Amino acid sequence: MKLKAVLLIVFFIAFSHLSKSQTATDTSIVRIETLNGNEFLGEIVSQDSLSIKLKTQTLGEITISKRDIKFREEIDVQQIKGGKYWFGNPQSTRYFWSPNGYGLKKGESYYQNIWVLWNQFAYGVTDNFSIGGGIIPIFLFGGGPTPVFLTPKISIPVKKDKINLAVGGLFGTVLGESESGFGILYGLSTFGTPDNNVTVGLGYGYAAGEWASSPMININGMFRITSRGYFITENYYINIGDEGFVLLMLGGRWIIKDAALDYGLVIPAGDIGAFVAIPWIGFTIPFGK
Repeated sequence: MKLKAVLLIVFFIAFSHLSKSQTATDTSIVRIETLNGNEFLGEIVSQDSLSIKLKTQTLGEITISKRDIKFREEIDVQQIKGGKYWFGNPQSTRYFWSPNGYGLKKGESYYQNIWVLWNQFAYGVTDNFSIGGGIIPIFLFGGGPTPVFLTPKISIPVKKDKINLAVGGLFGTVLGESESGFGILYGLSTFGTPDNNVTVGLGYGYAAGEWASSPMININGMFRITSRGYFITENYYINIGDEGFVLLMLGGRWIIKDAALDYGLVIPAGDIGAFVAIPWIGFTIPFGK
C-alpha cells in the first residue's frame, strides 16, 4: 500500500497544478526573426512588396524590410507571456519515454536519443495515427545482440486541449537471438493542454512469448514553468511476482530553439535496501512538416 500511495500523491499534486493553469483566448499575432538575429512580436499594421509595419508591445510601431526577414510565422497569444515568446513544445507527444494522448500531425516526425544508445523515431501518417521504430545498436560497440522495435500509436482527441485518449504498443525483438520477442500494449488518458497535462495509463508487457499477469500503472505529468522549460514527472507501478515496485522519474525539459533536451533522475522506490538515483539524459529533434 505504501508504494501505491507514492503514485497517488504524484497524481493529486499534478492535477492540483493542472487545475490552476489558465486558458487564454485564441488570438494570432506575428513573430518575425531577422537575418541579424533580432526577434519581433506584434500585429501587422500594413505591408507592401518591400516592407512590413509591425505594432509591437515594447517598441511601438516599427518597419521591417522584407529582405531582412529570415523567418515569419503566426502564433497564438497563448505563446506570449510578459511580452516574451514561449517556444512550442518540441516533444509534446511524450514525457521522458512514455507517450501521452496527443499525437503527431500528418507529416510531423521526430528523432529521439536516450543515453546515447537508445535511438528512435516517429512519423505522423495521419493526424490520428503515427508509426515509429528504434534500435539499440550494441553491434557498434564490439558486437552482441541488437534490440529493434516498432511503435504504432492511435490518438483519439475527445475535447480539444482538454481530453485525449491513445492506444498503442511497442513490439520488438533482439537480432541474433531466438525467441526474443518483447513489448507492451497500452491505453492511456491525457488531461490538459500540450504544455500542461497529466496522463494515466495501463499497459501489459510480454517477453519470450509470455504476458505479464497484471498491468503496469503509469502516471505522468508535464508542466510549463518558463519560456523554455518544463517540469516532467513519469512514474510506474509494476507487480513483479507478489511484490509491488515503483519507479519514479523526476526532472525537466529545456527547449533549445526547436529541439528539446530532457534531464532528470530515475529513482527505484521500495525495499531495495539503499537510495538509488540514476541520471537521465535525452535529446529530441523534430523535423518534417
